[in-house]
Amino acid sequence: MAQNEYEIKKQICEIGKRIYDRNMVAANDGNISVKLNDNEFLCTPTGVSKGFMTPEYICKVDSEGKVIQANKGFRPSSEIKMHMRIYKKRPDVGSVVHAHPTFATAFAIAGIPLTQPIMPEAVISLGCVPIAPYGTPSTMEIPDAVEPYLEHFDQVLLESHGALTWGQDLMTAYYKMESVEFYAELLYKARALGGPKEFDEKTVQRLYEIRRQMGLPGRHPADLCLNKGEANCHNCGVCNTGSSASNVSEDIVSEITKKVLASLGK
Repeated sequence: MAQNEYEIKKQICEIGKRIYDRNMVAANDGNISVKLNDNEFLCTPTGVSKGFMTPEYICKVDSEGKVIQANKGFRPSSEIKMHMRIYKKRPDVGSVVHAHPTFATAFAIAGIPLTQPIMPEAVISLGCVPIAPYGTPSTMEIPDAVEPYLEHFDQVLLESHGALTWGQDLMTAYYKMESVEFYAELLYKARALGGPKEFDEKTVQRLYEIRRQMGLPGRHPADLCLNKGEANCHNCGVCNTGSSASNVSEDIVSEITKKVLASLGK
């Protein structure tokens, strides 16, 4: 039985509190949205702490981000544009979460993508976490920067900004955010201890096969191609592996798209 809107609003508030309590946002940072149908979406309002929301705070917008319903004093998040771009390009997505988790955001500020295969859970659930180039908040720059990654990943770091995750429902999108931050924290601490011991290519491929056998939803490098064998990066080539974020090569994206279509027999 589908949840009614009020129940979903309560869940958004609960997840907002979890994000706030886990130090993934400060003050009024972050935003959450949930897809009701192709033209109705619930989202958090701008200018309020995600740790202190109640259901009447939540706004409803259409597929263009325009207000359908909002109580007096509340208006949709100024970042709703990046949420709408994800829903437009990924019909399988039912929820989007944006936050500023401290370890993951530190990597985003340093321009370091999370690509090192260091623990089974991260390899299976995330694959890797690329960095989308910097965009000015509340403008179309962020949706444009994120779009090239949508076909291949369910999460990105936003250069000098934070993290963005999406999934089939709100809990899936939120858990992705937890996983990104946990991965970032472990990688940070392992580097402080002298550097992580990375899995070799054979181990990564075995973990990819486990993911395929599990039939997990969403997008993941395991579904696209084998390890490229360069710097032991276990991504599909779309992710930036340099020390600073840069635009994704259109040639790389085009080539991967051809391979995916060929594998599907199209």
